[in-house]
Amino acid sequence: MIATTARIHPMAVVEEGAVVGENVVIGPFCHVGAKVVLADEVSLLSHVVVTGRTSVGRGTKIFPGAVIGGDSQSVHHSAVDTRLIIGEMCTIREGVTMNTGTVEHGGVTSVGNNNLFLAYAHVAHDCMLGNNIILSNNVMLAGHVVVEDRAILGGGSAVHQFTRIGRQAFIGGLSAVSYDVIPYGMLNGNPGVLSGLNVVGMSRAGFEKATIHQVRRAYKQIFEGPDAIRVNAAAIRADYADCAPVIEILDFIASDSDRALSSPSRGKKG
Repeated sequence: MIATTARIHPMAVVEEGAVVGENVVIGPFCHVGAKVVLADEVSLLSHVVVTGRTSVGRGTKIFPGAVIGGDSQSVHHSAVDTRLIIGEMCTIREGVTMNTGTVEHGGVTSVGNNNLFLAYAHVAHDCMLGNNIILSNNVMLAGHVVVEDRAILGGGSAVHQFTRIGRQAFIGGLSAVSYDVIPYGMLNGNPGVLSGLNVVGMSRAGFEKATIHQVRRAYKQIFEGPDAIRVNAAAIRADYADCAPVIEILDFIASDSDRALSSPSRGKKG
């Protein structure tokens, strides 16, 4: 079904079965697969491939050379249809690739709203991304990675499969992210080391200075305390019951994960 207000260039291919919403623009040399859903006001500039069982949310703009909804690159990929869901108002720049999920892990790769993907970033199978995230040029997310709201990943950074990146974390350019990064954490290097808190990001997000000071104090207690990280975190929970960002960090640390925690010292046990 193609809306009457959609503008499709005569040199584009839209396969029968695709759903194209109101005021969608599909430029020259684009290819839209039969199982694709493009919501209202989506724009494909030119030379864009959207394939697989992929849905693209309202107002999302995709630049030339992007391949969206390709099969997962997992060695366990099967022929069963899996999905890629992209939210509203995302900007997907040149050469970005995003893959559908795998049957073994729920079959869905999910991308939230208002995200910015710079040129040649890659989102692999079964990744789960929140809202207002920035993936800079050449960022590589392996399979099953979770990136929470407002995280920023610097250019050329690479994230190991099953790793979690907490809300409003900042990953420095060319960093290798092998372990989970706490909310508001800042990680740099190869191998990546937690190098403090994203204080600038917290300030820009409107956190009061008193709250930032509380988070910094809790950070020191967690990572410089006498015991293992998780033990230190559990020990201070009652002291920060009224500080939501600290509780968010403590909940993140306490959650089950396939990966260890990033820390300021690679030898520090979780």
